[in-house]
Amino acid sequence: MSAPASMHAQALTPMTTPAEAQAVAAHLLEVMDALLKLVEHETGLVRAGRLAEASQLEQPKSELARLYLADTMHLKANAAFIKAHLPQLVTDLTRRHEAFQALLQINLTVLATTHAVAESLVRGVSAEVTRKAAPQVYGASGRQNAPRANTSVPIAVSRAL
Repeated sequence: MSAPASMHAQALTPMTTPAEAQAVAAHLLEVMDALLKLVEHETGLVRAGRLAEASQLEQPKSELARLYLADTMHLKANAAFIKAHLPQLVTDLTRRHEAFQALLQINLTVLATTHAVAESLVRGVSAEVTRKAAPQVYGASGRQNAPRANTSVPIAVSRAL
């Protein structure tokens, strides 16, 4: 059975005991802790400019995200049972999930900033290459003509760091 199909099957499995719900919740918390530790490590690597190392974390991060999704789906599918038998668990998980989202937002901000800086650098290099490739002539006003906005020179980017 494929991973998405097995996650769906697990989510549809009804919980019958409070201990089962607590076990799934405990596993979810372990996955969240591991995912946060990995994301914090990734954030540190990206901040330090060690992008090649950060990219190697993609596979374990995807696996932890898959486990997180599976446990979350299982708990959501059994929300009525959990609310009826373990109301404090719902409160604890909600509070923990809010803290989890706040920490993930930091990671997303760092990644978005890194992306914006990289894009700005590439656009700047492209503009400079285009400017240097354009003929250096003067227009009717006596000023140098700037290259047209739709005229650009292709550049190549090496992905090897």
